[in-house]
Amino acid sequence: MSTRASSSRITAKDVAERAGVSISAVSRTFTEGASVSERTRQRVTAAADELGYRPNQLARSLMTGRTALIGLVSNHFANPAFMEVFDLFTRELQARGLRPLLANLGEDEDGRAALDMLRQYSVDAVLIATSAPPDGFAASCKEAGMPVLHVFGRAGRSSPVPVATVDNVAGGSLVGEAMLACGRKRLAFIGGSAHDASTIDRGDGFARAVGNALTRSIHAGDYTHEHGRKAMLGLLDEGKPIDAVFCADDVLALGAIDACRERGVTVPDDIAVVGFDDMPLASWASYSLTTVRQPIRAMVLHAIERIVAWTGDDTATPRSRLFPCELVWRDSLRKPA
Repeated sequence: MSTRASSSRITAKDVAERAGVSISAVSRTFTEGASVSERTRQRVTAAADELGYRPNQLARSLMTGRTALIGLVSNHFANPAFMEVFDLFTRELQARGLRPLLANLGEDEDGRAALDMLRQYSVDAVLIATSAPPDGFAASCKEAGMPVLHVFGRAGRSSPVPVATVDNVAGGSLVGEAMLACGRKRLAFIGGSAHDASTIDRGDGFARAVGNALTRSIHAGDYTHEHGRKAMLGLLDEGKPIDAVFCADDVLALGAIDACRERGVTVPDDIAVVGFDDMPLASWASYSLTTVRQPIRAMVLHAIERIVAWTGDDTATPRSRLFPCELVWRDSLRKPA
């Protein structure tokens, strides 16, 4: 046990004195890939454990030019569907000895404040976790010399950075085909922002699958319960007959179900409701939401592994990858017999 006061900060010099080695030997012991004999390493680590020493990451970054900071950028921090995403990102980064630096784009319309922060803290890489970042944000990060990977972005030649995303068009088609197979004939679509890539692609896939059965398509705005509720109330108050609604995300769908309850409309007997994401709330008995499941864990792990490899080797630029999705049947649209 250390004889130093508990309030004292243990330094590399303390460890060197305890181990009987130089300060540079302590530094090499805790620097990945540095040359140090096994005997010295054992003496240093034993002394460090005894004193409770942990290397100063800020000091190390000055020597290595690496901060071990990964910028995690999003504008969905208030969306419960993204809680699993942020939980996975932070846990998996920390498990690899990396530290997430969160940047919230919620009130940052052009992304300039977030970009300035990422540059000021010299992050080693950037993970963009949103389908609707500010225009040009990913390109600006790339121009600033930071490796960037866009999760939930839109794959295609127009993307300035590699993208890891689900096949949103195919997901929308799955929903449309399922509704038609269940005998639904008057369909509607509730999306998020008209500029959101996920909304656009999910809506396009849905529209292609159902053709003339699509009677109404609206953009609610943000992916929130209240936006979904208000959009659904608007559909119901129009008085036009509909028997199924596809919502571009689960939070919108939960709001739509609650709007139906307010108006005395039964789900799914009167109107079926389908979402997208398969967030934990979707399976709750009070909603039992039929939805499209994204392979969130696989996407997050892929993004982290690729960005880590890229930061270690700037020639290892990841390719964009499109992940499959699947329809999860529950009570809000029951599987046909």
